[in-house]
Amino acid sequence: KREIMEEPSEIQSFYKGKTIFITGGSGFMGKVLIEKLLYTCSDLDKIYMLIRSKKGRNPDLRIDEMFKLPLFIRVRKQKPEVIKKVIPIVGDISLNNLGITDEQREHLINETHIVFNLAAAVRLEAKLKDAIESNTVGTKRVLELSKTMKKLEAFLHLSTAFCHVDQIELGERVYDSPDDPQDVIRFVQWMEDDAINLVTSKLIAPHPNTYTYSKRLTEKLVADEFPHIPVVITRPSIVLPALSEPLPGWVDNLNGPTGIVIGAGKGVIRSMHCNPNCHAEVIPVDWAINALIAIAYKIGTDRNKPKNCPVYNITQSSIERMTWGQVLERGRSIAYDYPFEGQIWYPDGNIRNSKFIHNVFVLFFHLIPAYLIDFLMLIFCQKRFMVRIQKKISDGLDLLQYFTTREWIFHNTNLLILWGDMSRKDKELFQLDTANVDVLDYIKFIILGARQYCMKEDLSSLPRARVHQRMQVSSIQKKIFFHFLSPILSFNVHHSHHNGIPILLRHIIFYIQAI
Repeated sequence: KREIMEEPSEIQSFYKGKTIFITGGSGFMGKVLIEKLLYTCSDLDKIYMLIRSKKGRNPDLRIDEMFKLPLFIRVRKQKPEVIKKVIPIVGDISLNNLGITDEQREHLINETHIVFNLAAAVRLEAKLKDAIESNTVGTKRVLELSKTMKKLEAFLHLSTAFCHVDQIELGERVYDSPDDPQDVIRFVQWMEDDAINLVTSKLIAPHPNTYTYSKRLTEKLVADEFPHIPVVITRPSIVLPALSEPLPGWVDNLNGPTGIVIGAGKGVIRSMHCNPNCHAEVIPVDWAINALIAIAYKIGTDRNKPKNCPVYNITQSSIERMTWGQVLERGRSIAYDYPFEGQIWYPDGNIRNSKFIHNVFVLFFHLIPAYLIDFLMLIFCQKRFMVRIQKKISDGLDLLQYFTTREWIFHNTNLLILWGDMSRKDKELFQLDTANVDVLDYIKFIILGARQYCMKEDLSSLPRARVHQRMQVSSIQKKIFFHFLSPILSFNVHHSHHNGIPILLRHIIFYIQAI
């Protein structure tokens, strides 16, 4: 390791003295990219980070807060001097000319060598106009700026492996778009919102949501700039918490699988519509970021310029494949060993291939208990919350089930060739090989990461959480609890002169006890 740090690798040498422009740097993947570049490619010149004010916090304050995150702990401790290399560019992809000043624009035009275009609206349920404005028009604005950059060596666009849902086998090439991106942009800019919402489902078909549809259109925009701009399209699969860098399990959002892990761990999610035989197309965020850095190096140094726009599927399907059923089977015992605080029920949910059976379980184990709990909250003049939470969970599960009940084959030949061509030092610094990953350890990292970094539950609380979980599973303790709770509730309600409610409450309690 000392030798690796003393003698720069080929990728490190490429980034030495480079100026990098990053959009989406404050997002999940963007922050991990910045951390990795600062720590491993410390000899870069500077990183221009497009960032806007948010919730009353100006860009400088947001960057200061970002560097205080646990994510940057090794940078703060070992290389604090590189933090000043991150320079905020106050702007927004939703604004004309990105909303940047003429002076900032000149800096970008004259200095930028590499562009990482990561900015995107990742909400699957976003309205079509919002998705097109953020993902497609935003990228168009970044492309227009990049055309004027005098030193540009690589423009890396972050897409998704699921932007061509009609392709059962997704190759590493550009696919035709069903609609012209420019036509769709004009449509959403000129039409009224109600009219857009009315035709959205037909327009985006066969896509299940506006996110994948807008990403597909954006790929066409990017590919059309080749070879005038050294563009490359990258398509990661579902991005999971970090495997090893900079912290095992690092995650800062509840999107996708992380939200499911937390919901199931809290005992709130008891059923999920999922085909256990379908393969889980996932990739750790640090592996995905390593791929982005290596791909930009490849584009910037490749003397044999490609004839067509290069595409890299950042997936692990050709390397290590696991089904959703295998993931659940291997992860269940780990989840029991590392419980979340404040479990509402014992976390023994399951996945179900049948949509009908899943809906039955949702009714009896999601919705009815939620209404019963809120009813009890109402009686005791407490704030109701369970129905609202369950509706959000149901909406999220409905959006995800499209991807957990279908099978795709993602070819990643270009990624494997890139890995094979990397030097020994670069392979140690920018790990891409998932073949030797200990799946059980990684699942543990995911659970603990969600627990620590999303729910802010310190590891010191694990013993207390384990005790609480044992109480959840003990039927004797449940019966004792409800035995004492029932007369208390009945007494309180009886003295409030609602004579018919005590019997109803006892039925409710017995129902919850059965659950």
